[in-house]
Amino acid sequence: MKFTQTLKLAIALAVASQLASWTMAAEHHSKTQGQSTSNLSKKEINFINDAAEGGLMEVRMGELAQQKGQSADVKSLGQRLVTDHQKANDELKQLASNKGVTVPSQLPPKHEKMIEKLSSASDFDKEFKTMAVKDHKKDIKEFERLSKSAEDADLKSWATKTLPTLQEHLRLAEQLGVTRTTSR
Repeated sequence: MKFTQTLKLAIALAVASQLASWTMAAEHHSKTQGQSTSNLSKKEINFINDAAEGGLMEVRMGELAQQKGQSADVKSLGQRLVTDHQKANDELKQLASNKGVTVPSQLPPKHEKMIEKLSSASDFDKEFKTMAVKDHKKDIKEFERLSKSAEDADLKSWATKTLPTLQEHLRLAEQLGVTRTTSR
């Protein structure tokens, strides 16, 4: 009888230990996925991560445009991208931190490849325009969607406030009069 009780106790302790282990693993996983203590939906957290990565890429694109751009308009838009996206990135980082979400601080490999492609383009200005237009169209759709559907008022407000800047960037990128240039 005593052996049975000891066995039951050992099994109960083993189960409790395993549950504690799974709980700790789940907490660690959620923190490494940028979800930590947030009350945001998964869709909102994914938006924050995508927006942060996109903002980092836009800053890099803008820096490259200032360095490698042939036309004054490309260099000017590059400066605007750096200024506006750094500001938006800082605001998003603060908002995310207040919500318990850690935003990425480095570009993911897919964005790094895009930056490498831009950096090595034989016609930098044309490739910059193409990337800026394509990226801003995609971002605008995501920001419009979130500004209508977000449950978190702060995130919704930030997306709604940031949207006109993205629309202006798209307008400026589409207006770039890019002609064939050679790289230096």
